[in-house]
Amino acid sequence: MHCPKDRNETLVDVVLSAGLAAKYCPACEGNWIEPEVYEAWKQEQSAPPAKPIPTDLDLGYIPAPADARGGLCPDCHGFLARSRVGLTPPFYVERCGRCGGVWCDRGEWDVLNHLGLHTAIDYLFTNDWQNQTREQEYLDRERRATVDKLGEELAHQIFDLTERLEQHPNGDFGVAYLMRRFTE
Repeated sequence: MHCPKDRNETLVDVVLSAGLAAKYCPACEGNWIEPEVYEAWKQEQSAPPAKPIPTDLDLGYIPAPADARGGLCPDCHGFLARSRVGLTPPFYVERCGRCGGVWCDRGEWDVLNHLGLHTAIDYLFTNDWQNQTREQEYLDRERRATVDKLGEELAHQIFDLTERLEQHPNGDFGVAYLMRRFTE
């Protein structure tokens, strides 16, 4: 079996963190996870539901150069579809559209494991996940823009007030009051 990113490299057996058997490429340091192995392993895990991650979360992860290249499945030679995981910088987990095998470039499995997404790889390829990821990215950009425009101190006061109004049974009254003040 050959590496999907470097067809000249032969994959070797390895055990990933959390005890998952995989195939490893010594050249690019990526990991191929066969679909039936992943499904059997996943059944033994207890997993909370996957949720989007803040894009400003800094894990010190640097995407592998191979992450930018497409690949073909080492099992059935199907095209590997990509799903964006919204860190800064983002990376892409890849899965075969035919057989369901998963490719993780160097370090990606460790990040997925750290974030609790290692048992939810199938979910990363749903429209629901992609929509939630885009929404989270929008909210993060909006938050950064608020800090840039108003400064750190005032922006955090607004964020705090927003949370308090959201939790208050009459919070909409407070929002209406603020809006009236700025439209007069």
